[in-house]
Amino acid sequence: MTLSAPQRPPVGRLPTWFGVTGVVLMITLLAVAFVQARQYALLNHTVRYQNDYLVLSLYQLEVEYLRLREQWGGANLDTPEAQRALQLRYDIFVSRVSLFQNERAQRLLEDDQAFSRIVRQLNAFVQRADLYLGDNARARLSPQAAQALAQELQALDAPIHQTLVAASHVVAEQVTQRSEAVRQHNQVGIALTLCLSLLLLMFAFIAMRQLRLLELRRQGLEAAASRLGEARLEAEAANRAKSAFLANMSHEIRTPFHGLLGMLSLLRDTRLDNRQQDFLRTAHESADHLLAILDDILDLSKLESGSLTLVSTPVALPALLREVQALMQPQASAKGLVLRLDINDKLPGHALLDPTRVRQVLYNLLSNAIKFSDSGSVVLQATSLDSPQGPQLQFEVADTGVGMDDATMGRLFQRFSQGQHRTDQPHGGAGLGLEISRNLARLMGGDITARSTPAVGSVFTFRLPLQADPALPLVAATPPPAPAGPVHVLVAEDHPINRKYLAALLERMGHPAHFAENGAEAVQLLRAHHFDLVLMDVHMPVVDGIEATLQARALPGPAAATRIVALTADVFADTRERCLAAGMDEVVTKPLSLQALKALLARLGHSRAGAPGGVAPAATPPAAMREEAPLLDRRITADVLEVMSNAEAGTLYDSFFHQADDAARRMRAAMRAADSEGLSRAAHGIKGAALNLGLAAVADLAQRLHQGAANLAAPQLALGVQRFEEALAATRAVCAAEGLTAVPA
Repeated sequence: MTLSAPQRPPVGRLPTWFGVTGVVLMITLLAVAFVQARQYALLNHTVRYQNDYLVLSLYQLEVEYLRLREQWGGANLDTPEAQRALQLRYDIFVSRVSLFQNERAQRLLEDDQAFSRIVRQLNAFVQRADLYLGDNARARLSPQAAQALAQELQALDAPIHQTLVAASHVVAEQVTQRSEAVRQHNQVGIALTLCLSLLLLMFAFIAMRQLRLLELRRQGLEAAASRLGEARLEAEAANRAKSAFLANMSHEIRTPFHGLLGMLSLLRDTRLDNRQQDFLRTAHESADHLLAILDDILDLSKLESGSLTLVSTPVALPALLREVQALMQPQASAKGLVLRLDINDKLPGHALLDPTRVRQVLYNLLSNAIKFSDSGSVVLQATSLDSPQGPQLQFEVADTGVGMDDATMGRLFQRFSQGQHRTDQPHGGAGLGLEISRNLARLMGGDITARSTPAVGSVFTFRLPLQADPALPLVAATPPPAPAGPVHVLVAEDHPINRKYLAALLERMGHPAHFAENGAEAVQLLRAHHFDLVLMDVHMPVVDGIEATLQARALPGPAAATRIVALTADVFADTRERCLAAGMDEVVTKPLSLQALKALLARLGHSRAGAPGGVAPAATPPAAMREEAPLLDRRITADVLEVMSNAEAGTLYDSFFHQADDAARRMRAAMRAADSEGLSRAAHGIKGAALNLGLAAVADLAQRLHQGAANLAAPQLALGVQRFEEALAATRAVCAAEGLTAVPA
């Protein structure tokens, strides 16, 4: 599906002239502010330093002077009333003189010489008059003194009037200048205001234009969002269709794989020469590799669609880790690497988790560590720790491999990318493992981190929340008693190759098989005959396995209680849930190997797994329930040393350990291939030689593997082989310490 990009309205960055207009508008605002501030300062100066009132003061001085002169010349100074009136006029005149003599008046008329002269005359008159009329008068005003003072007072008339006229002229000039300055400032202010108004109008026009363009852009974005919403719905529908397609393709691909791998397993047990065995091994490895890639693609699809669900169950953590180590040991041994498992004392015995997904992550991390390590060791460490989010499980996989640089670390968890690309040792794989592992870890509430040093090694840390299980270690339930005769099995399978393969498996195990090509035939056979077990394929024509199970559970009588096991190549969790909801007892994923079928029959209570007429060997009890044998039987080793020299004995013991190592490798290969007979033969072949040489622990563990190869589950077998290898290494070290081997351990 191709989506066209929505057309964006032509709204790029703002035009240059828009910015220029904004700058000019800012400058104009600053100029207006400056003019207003300057005008305010001018007016404030005028108010604070105005000279208008000086003219009024001079006028009042002249008026009081005239009144004093009139009072002085026309009054009879002999009467007390006349003296008091003269005294009052004199005091008022003196107050006017004091107001007139200030710094501002002097600054105003500092260029006028007449002003200084009149000030001196006034002061001289006041000084002489204060002798008679001042606050501290020292003499009585006589007619002669009054006459003299009146003449001095008369002489002040012209100077006072001239000073008043001069001050009026100066103040008038100042008022004119001030008015002109205010007028000019007003003109500049009006001009700036007009400019500012024009700029505001221009800016408003630009803003409105931008708003209109933004509205067009908003409408365009809404249309694009609408188209994207429709595209999302289409993508979700396509994703659902892809999931359904992958589910169907999973079935279609896994169904022929079921037959292919089954036939390869049966072909392995036939008589083949070495070259044919090599061809068969190559074909089987290629098929396993292709199936692993298919599983990765399906897992990635489920993770992307969100359809992958977790199934948490109580799990014995040490057993799970030893099983992982046992299954990865052959890969490490093939490259000469030491694979070590370190379990911290803090690790709880049990926890609630999805064992399948935890194994998948650990398998992938260990496989990568082994793949990119040429020498040294790979260590799996397990512990629990406390974090702000709560208790967590931590698994660390450390290797001594090629390491990674910063560029490689940056693309480490990207799809279809691998670690170090080496031309001398190319590594296979689809490049999906780490991405799937990290997505699985995050789905479980944890994460995967990595740190690495080139040419030193890498450490991958896998953490997930710890949900402790307070229950005691799980004990396998006792299976119901097996039927006395063969198990009658109905196989509902539409593919002829799978029917042929399952017929060969059941015939080899001694159980008669009946076949139906679809669900409808299976229900008819169940209605007409008695069967102990039904192997029901889920995807079949006419009636599928789920519908057939629903119809079978509705049958009258004992037929409704027949055990039904689903066989499916569909690995999606919802398929398993639908099968169990329909009434199936168990769900088994294809391909179904011989060992898996034996284990299935054992779980369902049909433990007869030998050839026709044979009796299956009794299950070996777990090693923890049996008494451990010593590493060496000293009596037998003493007998060996009595009949041969130390050099001959050393050569004999060295030869044995070489054969034992080869037997351990063959056990691992047989276990990975679900070849119980091959595992039994390898264990039986080493047991007799170990007994003859007094290696009691090795002989005891080989005997256990020989007896339990056909009946023990894969985890128990893996643990048994691991214990055999550990006992073999410990026995070799003891023999070397006691001088029983010629080559030091």
